[in-house]
Amino acid sequence: MTPTPYIIFQGQCREAMTAYAAIFGGEISMMMTGADMPGMGVPADKADWIMHSELKFDGGVLMASDDMMGSNHAMAGCSVMMEMASVDAAKEAYDQLSKDGNVIMPFSPTQWSEGFAMLTDRFGTYWMISGPASMD
Repeated sequence: MTPTPYIIFQGQCREAMTAYAAIFGGEISMMMTGADMPGMGVPADKADWIMHSELKFDGGVLMASDDMMGSNHAMAGCSVMMEMASVDAAKEAYDQLSKDGNVIMPFSPTQWSEGFAMLTDRFGTYWMISGPASMD
């Protein structure tokens, strides 16, 4: 069994998932709007919001949607952890995700990696970005 993060947005799902696909080199395999799901009771003003999306990338899947019914709160107490193939790739992902975001812990060496960071991106998603583990 493999856990799959599912992120909820407030109307920015399409933009966020497109950005994440560019940052992590993934492919959006599904992007379904509220209008694509008749009978679900989606409010008319949210018909173009994303009901479900899926981003596939090397080693994982990230799913997301917009909050169609207004019942979800902002993401709290949870982060999406991405261990990148190299420290350079981790730093590049950090640089892109932190643009217009909020850095919690700047990218720097730790006991377990030559580069690790924590941040909230411009969409409100909490991230932990790490280079490969390097336990000496």
